[in-house]
Amino acid sequence: MDFVCGELGQDAQVPAAGPVPGAGPCAVDPFRCLLLSISSGLSAADVEEVKFLCRDKIGKGKSEMVRVGLELFDMLMERRVIAPDHLEFLKDLLRNIRRGDLLTLVEQFEQGELQAPEDQQDQHEKRLLKVAFEVIRDNVGRDWKKLMRELGLPEVKLDKVELAYRYNLEEMVFQALQEWQKWKGKDAKVADLIKALQRCNLRLVADWVEERLSQVNSETK
Repeated sequence: MDFVCGELGQDAQVPAAGPVPGAGPCAVDPFRCLLLSISSGLSAADVEEVKFLCRDKIGKGKSEMVRVGLELFDMLMERRVIAPDHLEFLKDLLRNIRRGDLLTLVEQFEQGELQAPEDQQDQHEKRLLKVAFEVIRDNVGRDWKKLMRELGLPEVKLDKVELAYRYNLEEMVFQALQEWQKWKGKDAKVADLIKALQRCNLRLVADWVEERLSQVNSETK
């Protein structure tokens, strides 16, 4: 499978790589591209949390030198803590910092389901969805299935989430939203979430989502 690197930002462009022996033209290392995509999606706060979780693997001194995710991933690769066929530690890190969106990238890498650039979401839309997911996770509660059905998520995916997270309602809601985002791809829009909440008579939650998104948009201007 050829995997093309994810976006570094809304306006960033990734230059074409040269040919790799045994691969097609302009192919790049799929695993390194995965790590690049994850690093690009980590906030400064995320990086600090990941550094804290990795201190026993790389040492406090080395950890304090890390500024971005790629530097940390290089250290973990050198120590064989993470590798293309050894992803559990990476997945545990992303679970612990509650970055299910980036965890999905790793799972897609494992399953060979990574999307081409034209099928990927705009980075700003991804950030808005993450914020909306957090508000919905904390406030929708047992109406989550009603919401997901309104969004059109297939029953088989609802059943999968319910079976895996039946003892953690908030995680069940969050993972269902992640499944919807993965299922819709670039067509997953925060506006659709708000409309679905309103149609489910969850207008107060919809208002909270819009209020939080307004704050985020103000902070990024």
